Amino acid sequence: MSIRLSEQEQMRRDALNELLQLGIDPYPAESFEVNVTAKDILENFPKDNGLYKDVSLAGRIMSRRIMGNASFVELQDNSGRIQLYFNRDEICPGEDKSFYNVVFKRLLDIGDIIGVKGFVFVTRMGEITIHVKEYKILTKSLRPLPVVKEKDGAIYNAFTDPEQRYRQRHLDLIVNPEVKETFRQRARLVQSMRGFLLDKGYLEVETPVLQPIYGGAAARPFKTYHNTLDTTLYLRIANELYLKRLIVGGFDGVFEFAKDFRNEGMSRFHNPEFTQMELYVAYRDYDWMMNLVEEMVEKIALDLHGKTQVQVGEHLIDFKRPWKRFSMYEAIAHFTGTDVSEMDEASMRNFATSLGLETDDSMGRGKLIDEIFGEFCESKLIQPTFITDYPVEMSPLAKKHRSKPGLVERFEAICNGKEICNAFSELNDPIDQRQRFEEQIELGRRGDPEAMVLDEDFLRAIETGMPPTAGLGIGIDRLSMIMTNSPSIQDVLFFPQMRPEKTSTATGHNELFEAIGVPEIWIPVLQQAGFAEPVALKDANPNKVFNQLCGLRKKLKMDVPAPKPEEVKEWIDKAGA
Repeated sequence: MSIRLSEQEQMRRDALNELLQLGIDPYPAESFEVNVTAKDILENFPKDNGLYKDVSLAGRIMSRRIMGNASFVELQDNSGRIQLYFNRDEICPGEDKSFYNVVFKRLLDIGDIIGVKGFVFVTRMGEITIHVKEYKILTKSLRPLPVVKEKDGAIYNAFTDPEQRYRQRHLDLIVNPEVKETFRQRARLVQSMRGFLLDKGYLEVETPVLQPIYGGAAARPFKTYHNTLDTTLYLRIANELYLKRLIVGGFDGVFEFAKDFRNEGMSRFHNPEFTQMELYVAYRDYDWMMNLVEEMVEKIALDLHGKTQVQVGEHLIDFKRPWKRFSMYEAIAHFTGTDVSEMDEASMRNFATSLGLETDDSMGRGKLIDEIFGEFCESKLIQPTFITDYPVEMSPLAKKHRSKPGLVERFEAICNGKEICNAFSELNDPIDQRQRFEEQIELGRRGDPEAMVLDEDFLRAIETGMPPTAGLGIGIDRLSMIMTNSPSIQDVLFFPQMRPEKTSTATGHNELFEAIGVPEIWIPVLQQAGFAEPVALKDANPNKVFNQLCGLRKKLKMDVPAPKPEEVKEWIDKAGA
């Protein structure tokens, strides 16, 4: 199978072959010792000139200025960028100057990874620079990087398209290195939370990802099949029921940072695969857990930002304790002006309909309350707020409230208009738990796709006796969005789930493209633009297609004139004929 290469990609492969012919391995196996980073040098030189007389650094070439016998390169390593100075006669002290004139000037490209050795100095322009005494090719890049140009303070051709950034995160991290800080902050967040919990004496554990019965949340699962066991298994939607088994077994406090999976909609707040931390502590209740959440999240803000205030979009959010508290019914009354606490299911459905919400018979009272709260209350809670005391219908795993009939001891923390955690005084009455599961089964029969299923093995465990327990689930992705001021969950996931990319499967359609007048050279460009076959063009906007082709022509550095707008319109007209 032949690979269709752009002109630049072919030139890089030609350079690769020429390096091999010169006896230079473009992918050497041996280590290259690094003794400094770009950031170290830029922060400490020339405060201590003696430190940097013999430096060894490796990184990626991001720009070059070749000026005959001397050249400047901008090198990027994990810590940042620094300028390099190359002098032909120092790189090639003998009569053979080919390692500079041929290899450096002609066969190296932007994106190649090199190792350099030399000393640090300051140029006449005042820029801290490494004077290169020797260099080594460590990796030849066969694909060009997105070329980001700056002129008169303006940025051109920036790699900013969100879909391309998420699909090609490696390029995003290379050409937008500031993105790395978001993920460093996420790592610090997890480290801060883990350290907080370990300092409390709780045990970090692991529970199964593949489960014979999914449970612990109201969500649709991903299903798979185990050949050896000849049985259907599910990717976990939560790890709650397994962690509670460990409480039954005698651990007083356990937690897990878990990858969970829910087969539901995607948005800038939802990814099918997500990370949450779940914590269960014996002999505690939800009031105690609220205080722990306040303490932990306040500490995370201090660890990450040195203060409790965090800028999130247009809002300055303050995590300083104590946080505001509303009961679920109080919040609905506050934002809708109506007390729903005494409404039965029929009255609740009528009220939801009067608010303009769509309802159906599969929605029980709890689901209706959840819809009302989500639509009219949640988005208005910007500062961290605890919503407490949920109706029993909404919480099949929470203990009934000790003093408020019809409610359970549950809270959610809402911040910046979204839930960041969920917690209960855990239900440890096995008779009540069985009845709640059976009510969920009935909701499933009525058509609720997110109703829980009955887990007989879990019931058997708590029938052995589970002590009074407080439980917590906190979304790491959502909390990371807030702590890093990121507008989308995709910005805090290295590799978010994406819809399948439009790729060309139309290698056999060249004749059909040619039949509507498309020149051969433009066929792969049209396919790269998402038009795998001519029929895909029939409803396209001619101006939009023309602009796409001009953009790809520039990106691919095609040495051919752009098609005329009227030509593109003629192709589209013929495709629709």
